[in-house]
Amino acid sequence: MPKIGMEPIRRAALVEATIAEIGAAGSLDVTVSQIARRAGMSSALAHHYFGGKDQIFVAAMRHILSEYSAEVRGELRKAATPADRARAIIRASFAASCFDPATVSAWMTFYVQAQTNPDALRLLAVYQSRLRSNLTHALRPLCDAPADAAATLAAVIDGLYIRAALTAPDADPEGRALSLLTTLTKGKA
Repeated sequence: MPKIGMEPIRRAALVEATIAEIGAAGSLDVTVSQIARRAGMSSALAHHYFGGKDQIFVAAMRHILSEYSAEVRGELRKAATPADRARAIIRASFAASCFDPATVSAWMTFYVQAQTNPDALRLLAVYQSRLRSNLTHALRPLCDAPADAAATLAAVIDGLYIRAALTAPDADPEGRALSLLTTLTKGKA
């Protein structure tokens, strides 16, 4: 007989285990069995809750994006000016919960998965659109071409994640992005 109320707990455990397994492997080269074992359950139960590996990966990215969204909202609540808003988005992008090595590995596998999985691609498009939109809104009073500046900052953020996944993380990724913000806004930020 199934235990009432266990599904959300088990789903959360599988999502956390997925992020940890991807972080340990540094790639999508993980199995549902490995994920389930790390979560302390059978692979049959993992398949029951998610259907398959792709669905577990998408659920893990939804979780990561939820954490990122919470970081952004928390930082934006403290922002008083447009420049503060832009800096808040950059700070949130490199918060410890978002820039942890396992999470960075999960981001990289997410980018790869989005090439072949329509659900992952849709989720990635939503993330990218919101990031650019939030940055554009913050940069509007600070520079002449806010959409271009937002696209550049978003590309730098992605690039710093890629660098962290492929080599050693930049010593100060937030500082690099903030420095670019100052350059793009001609010192207004």
